[in-house]
Amino acid sequence: MTSSPLLHLPGAVPAEGRDEGVAAHYGEVYGEQRSLAEGRGFVDLSHRGVVTVSGPERLSWLHLLLTQHLTELPAGQATEALILSANGHIEHALYLVDDGETTWAHVEPGTQGELIAYLESMKFFYRVEVADRTEEFAVVHLPAGSIAEVAKEHVVRETAYGRDVFLPRAELESFAAAHGPAAGLLAHEALRVEAHRPRLGLETDHRTIPHELGWIGTAVHLQKGCYRGQETVARVHNLGKPPRRLVFLHLDGSEVLLPAHGTPLRLAADGEEGRQLGFVTTAVRHHELGPIALALVKRNVPVDAPLLAGSTAAAQEVVVAP
Repeated sequence: MTSSPLLHLPGAVPAEGRDEGVAAHYGEVYGEQRSLAEGRGFVDLSHRGVVTVSGPERLSWLHLLLTQHLTELPAGQATEALILSANGHIEHALYLVDDGETTWAHVEPGTQGELIAYLESMKFFYRVEVADRTEEFAVVHLPAGSIAEVAKEHVVRETAYGRDVFLPRAELESFAAAHGPAAGLLAHEALRVEAHRPRLGLETDHRTIPHELGWIGTAVHLQKGCYRGQETVARVHNLGKPPRRLVFLHLDGSEVLLPAHGTPLRLAADGEEGRQLGFVTTAVRHHELGPIALALVKRNVPVDAPLLAGSTAAAQEVVVAP
C-alpha cells in the first residue's frame, strides 16, 4: 500500500491496521474532531480503493448486481450499495456517484481487487468497463458545512455527512495546503460512530446481513429486481427479524483503555463471566460524548439492560429496533 504524502504534514501519526497509509491524527485528536464538527478542514482517505465503471450499460448492469436501485440514478447524486453472498451476507460496501459518463465508487482499503474480480466475472456481454483507479485517484473528505470550493472537474459525492472528493493523487498536497486543517482517521471515525454509521469489516463479520446494521433503505432498495442474496433480504424483512442488532454504547469514562474490536458484551448483572451476548465493533473517544462505541448484540437483549464491554460498564441506545 502506498503511504499518503500527507503523512509528512507536521504532527502526523500514522494509522495502523486496516487504515494503514494515512494519518490517525496530526497531534490534536479532539481539536481535529471539533474542526470537522464545525465544518472546517478535511480528512485524508487516500488509502481507500477507487473503482470506476464506464460504458453505456453501466447503471443497468450495476443495478443487477448491487442492492441499490441504480437504473435511473441522476448524475451527481450520491448513493451507497452492497454486494451480498447467495445467503444474503454482506461482502462489499460501495459508496457511489455517477458523473454522467462513469460511475465512481470508493471502497474499504484493500478490497478493490476482490470486488473487481467479481465484477469482471459478471460482465458477460454487457457494454461496460471496470477499472481500478486507486493508483490514480485519492479520496478526501470535506465535512458537512464546509464552504471549501472544489474544482468543477473533480467528481464529488455530496451527502448529509459531507463531500467525498475523488482527487488526482498528484493534487493531494496542494489540496491540503488550500483546505486545511487536516484531520486524521480518529476524528473521522469518532463522528462516524456518533452518527451510528456502520463500516464494512468493523461492524460486519462473515454472517452479517444488512438488516442488522440499519442498511435497509440507505444501501438496500426493497422494491427493485433480483440480485444475489435478495431472497434473504426479502424473507427477513417480510417474515422475521434479524438475529442481531446494532447498538450505540456510552462507555464508562473512568477506564483508561477503550475496548478493542471484538471485545465480548455481557449483561452487567451477570458479571464478566456471564454469557456473551454480542461484541464491540468500534470504540472511540468523542470530543463531547466521551468514550462511545458501536456494537452488535443479540436481538433479544433488553434495550434498557446495562452491559459490560469486557470489564467496562456500557449503557446502550437503540440503533436497530429489536
